[in-house]
Amino acid sequence: MNSFTAMASGDWLPVVFVGLMGLAVLVYAILDGYDLGVGILLPMGEADERQRDTMIASIGPFWDANETWLVLAIGLLLIAFPQAHSIVLTNLYLPAAIMLIGLIMRGVAFDFRAKAAVDHKLAWDRTFKLGSLLTTLTQGYMLGQYVMGFEQGWPAQLFCLLSALGVTAAYTYIGAAWLVMKTEHDLQRRAVAWTRAAGRAALLGVVAVCVINPLVNPGVFDRWFTFPLVMFVLLIPTLCFIGFIANDILLRRLPKAADRHCSLPFYIVVGIFILSFGGLAFSFFPEIIPGKLDIWAAASARESLQFILVGALIVVPVILAYTALSYRVFRGKATDLRYY
Repeated sequence: MNSFTAMASGDWLPVVFVGLMGLAVLVYAILDGYDLGVGILLPMGEADERQRDTMIASIGPFWDANETWLVLAIGLLLIAFPQAHSIVLTNLYLPAAIMLIGLIMRGVAFDFRAKAAVDHKLAWDRTFKLGSLLTTLTQGYMLGQYVMGFEQGWPAQLFCLLSALGVTAAYTYIGAAWLVMKTEHDLQRRAVAWTRAAGRAALLGVVAVCVINPLVNPGVFDRWFTFPLVMFVLLIPTLCFIGFIANDILLRRLPKAADRHCSLPFYIVVGIFILSFGGLAFSFFPEIIPGKLDIWAAASARESLQFILVGALIVVPVILAYTALSYRVFRGKATDLRYY
């Protein structure tokens, strides 16, 4: 079915479901992104044990629940867009399996580090760090594969490797900003330095993807650079660039007395994530598989979507409410594996 014909006929159910799926992916990238970033940043020196404890305490109440959003996104893809789910999982079976290994390593290490003998604690911390890095690299690789329409040539593979490094830098960026907000004293100062370095790496990744993506996808180039729309859509990368620069300037002045503005870097990074995701969505909507399949062709039957929508309208607000409640209950600084 032609996309414009589908929209004109009022068939908005696929739009609703792709919106819900996009929301789940975005929230996952922000929430699990920062705890993956914290895992990547764990310092491995023997003298850093107390700082590692504090870093893990900062994500302890949240990290497991954050992954709920990934499960929700995949579930919506399977139920609402089964044809797209089949194409995605067929092409990404191996990296998805590696990602699951990384998530399992994180889960096992998180529990065992608290129960293992003192001599083994560092080994489990290293396992947590490796699992975090493995997860972020595979997620970035899968994003690159998706953007390239699952092409297998060497240019596509190079782009996927660039995407893997870019997503890892972005997760490290938001994880370091989270630590600026949640920690104090020496660890906070260390987190400020990490945030500045990761932010510069993430900026390079965003610029590289913004340059390469329109070149390898002619449809994306036409969409972004068609007059007069170009005058409005270029606000997205412009605001994103301003966010990077403003955050770097702010971080030079942190930490401040009474911990003022310590949460602002994190919220700026969240804004950068939202802008980047919005740019990606604008590049490909209404295609759910770039260059191959749109949301109307991939969607389940209207009756099925209507039935599923009832459940989604119950489940999604409950997850949002639980997430908001958990962040409210555990607000404040993390220290010595406890909150005050």
